[in-house]
Amino acid sequence: MLRLGSGPKAIATLRGASCAPSSHVLRRQLATEATPHTLVNATSDSRYIDYRKLHKKLDEVRYVLGKRIRLTLAEKILYSHLHNVEESLLSNTHNGNQIRGNATLKLKPDRVAMQDASAQMALLQFMSCGLPSTAVPTSIHCDHMIVGERGADVDLPASITGNKEVFDFLESAAKKYGIEFWPPGAGIIHQTVLENYAAPGLMMLGTDSHTPNAGGLGAIAIGVGGADAVDAMVDAPWELKAPRILGVKLEGQLEGWAAPKDVILKLAGLLTVRGGTGFIIEYFGPGVETLSCTGMATICNMGAEVGATTSVFPTTKEMYSYLHKTHRGRLTSILGNYHAVGAGPADKVLFHSDPGAEYDEVITIDLSTLEPHINGPFTPDLSTPLSKFKDAVKVNKWPESFGASLIGSCTNSSFEDMTRAEDLVKQASAAGLKPKADFFITPGSEQIRATLARENTLETFSSAGGIVLANACGPCIGQWQRTDGVSKGETNAIFTSYNRNFKGRNDGNPSTMNFLASPEIVTAMSYAGSTTFNPLIDTLQTPSGTPFQFSPPEGSAQPEEAFAQGDPKFAPTPAIPDASHPVIISPTSSRLAILEPFAPFPQGELEGLRVLYKVKGQCTTDTISAAGPWLKYKGHLPNISANTLIGALNAETGETNVAYDHFDSSAPDNNPPKSSIPDLAQKWKTEGKEWLVVAESNYGEGSAREHAALQPRYLGARIILAKSFARIHETNLKKQGIVPLVFENEGDYEEIAAGDVVSTVGLWDMLNAGGSGDGRRARCTPNPAPGHRYGQYITQPTLFKTACPSLGFPTIASPPQHAFA
Repeated sequence: MLRLGSGPKAIATLRGASCAPSSHVLRRQLATEATPHTLVNATSDSRYIDYRKLHKKLDEVRYVLGKRIRLTLAEKILYSHLHNVEESLLSNTHNGNQIRGNATLKLKPDRVAMQDASAQMALLQFMSCGLPSTAVPTSIHCDHMIVGERGADVDLPASITGNKEVFDFLESAAKKYGIEFWPPGAGIIHQTVLENYAAPGLMMLGTDSHTPNAGGLGAIAIGVGGADAVDAMVDAPWELKAPRILGVKLEGQLEGWAAPKDVILKLAGLLTVRGGTGFIIEYFGPGVETLSCTGMATICNMGAEVGATTSVFPTTKEMYSYLHKTHRGRLTSILGNYHAVGAGPADKVLFHSDPGAEYDEVITIDLSTLEPHINGPFTPDLSTPLSKFKDAVKVNKWPESFGASLIGSCTNSSFEDMTRAEDLVKQASAAGLKPKADFFITPGSEQIRATLARENTLETFSSAGGIVLANACGPCIGQWQRTDGVSKGETNAIFTSYNRNFKGRNDGNPSTMNFLASPEIVTAMSYAGSTTFNPLIDTLQTPSGTPFQFSPPEGSAQPEEAFAQGDPKFAPTPAIPDASHPVIISPTSSRLAILEPFAPFPQGELEGLRVLYKVKGQCTTDTISAAGPWLKYKGHLPNISANTLIGALNAETGETNVAYDHFDSSAPDNNPPKSSIPDLAQKWKTEGKEWLVVAESNYGEGSAREHAALQPRYLGARIILAKSFARIHETNLKKQGIVPLVFENEGDYEEIAAGDVVSTVGLWDMLNAGGSGDGRRARCTPNPAPGHRYGQYITQPTLFKTACPSLGFPTIASPPQHAFA
């Protein structure tokens, strides 16, 4: 298992919706119109990478560190995107000898990608900076806000009509700032990126936690919040604490029913949802060459489920083939000139690790002996080999039947996934069988859909009773209108090839158990409708009474011809900025609202903070900011804040979304009034009272949902005190002005209660000293409500991260008299 480092750390609060100048704040000047932003993204060449520039930077890295340093692939790509090599690699690293976990890398990504739900807030932040265009190529993908219910022909037009206001805003902003706009129906962001933008050596930021999907094509792609994306969009260096590198050695070759999905399902069980935090997962070994490009993307996609910064594969011949089939033959020619498959001197190869490069940890997986796995319910790291799943169902008293099976999503909607599933459907159909569970199929993009239609794969699914949904996220992220009569609160099971299965995520029902598996296993299971069915060894009875057993599925990694490009109406808008184009936001909108600056950080210690809520157990970004029907308010901070923490379990009462106002003077003693969490937070905000939340481990795991930080900040949160934080959410909290603190002694979690009052000691000095100093204590003072505990709880500040001065956000630097925002 991994041993994650610990030690004194520091924090800073960051946020600013306005780019207006502020006195006493050191900042870099905003870019002016003289900066040639329009030249960066006004050409089709923006889809290609300047490999000469990357190699030149890598040469500089080797000069600074010395030729003896052996670099991993992940380090090569990261370091070749450094803004200032010496500053990043030689500061706080013992002269470059201890970079991992210590250096703060200031990076210049090549590209930014945003999905429609997160793009709204990112664009609202970008607009406040007054720039004429984005500094790097940027794209918007309308995929999250399309409901899956009856099929693409019905669902897509209805979703476009229902979300017209938001789609009009996104498209108008894209046209003004030179952003490529992929309309609803074009496809899921990660599949579209893989087909159009991903390439070996690319570094990209994406406002979605599954952005690492592009690692399947040799890219370093990192999921971030909107404010981080804006860093890159305005040409400010984006900061990342240098990750450690976890090497996963793949040996052998997948056989029979085993699929690339099973690699990451097994790895999630080994690492848990926290085991990859602070690491990049880099795959290597002879087994890599046996995997398809899209299979590698599947594995990288779900690296988010173990908390990894990102995941990456070295360049293989399969990647070259995929580039050709997706109409990027020119890129393969360019790559060939830069030793993409290992030719030339080792220190000149950008797309593979150096011989002798060392990993912090190594895990070996033998693909030849890997069996299918099923993960869940309620967490993606509860991993069970298929051969043991029947027993697990019995022991855990999980439902023995299930009502829906869903394949596709950004994780598993490739040509290979679908053709292997198709093979199983053909086998069953030939035997006269029909699925016993509802069967839904989600193509990942218009290119995939059109190709599957050309190959008659979709017809195979439809003829078997399957429902082909729109090229969008749909049920995977909660946009699923179930029609099978399952009511909220009713315990039931579903099988999906998705990446995430937290409570209530898919259908809003916290009692729905989502079991994750490969598309092959999900498809085969649908014909049994039983969770105890093992398609590798069990039989089904056909209408004629004869037993039927599936043969191992077969499919093709890629079509024989190039991928079909599909309906031209789903093509993106050109990346040409038009300063005269208006951005469409109605002043009376309930779905979009211009951001207003938050109140400045107090000039001193935080005093009298009330503990709003003590959360028990898993608290994901879904818990903090639910998706589903709430997605429509992603561009309206006041409205979406009404869902803040509504999925959180009260550690003291066992209730969900029930908070108690211990400070209500009108209430009788020992009987404080109760309300929802957002209602109490709003009440305290109105009264001018600020607050904090206490939580357990890996707080904020899951999606890169910036709103999970924005909403508490809007309602008056100043601190989140937890046992540990998920990487993206920790950064989002800092960016939005909330101080993330971790317990130095996790046992102190038991000693603090909702209604306690907390003050800080030394925090202000530490913030102004750039992260140094004591600032390690949060003192809990006696609470006026009788019966409450009080004492002093020692906390350890989390990692310090500077603000983005080019956005007008305050910089934590001397002199100390800054007004944090």
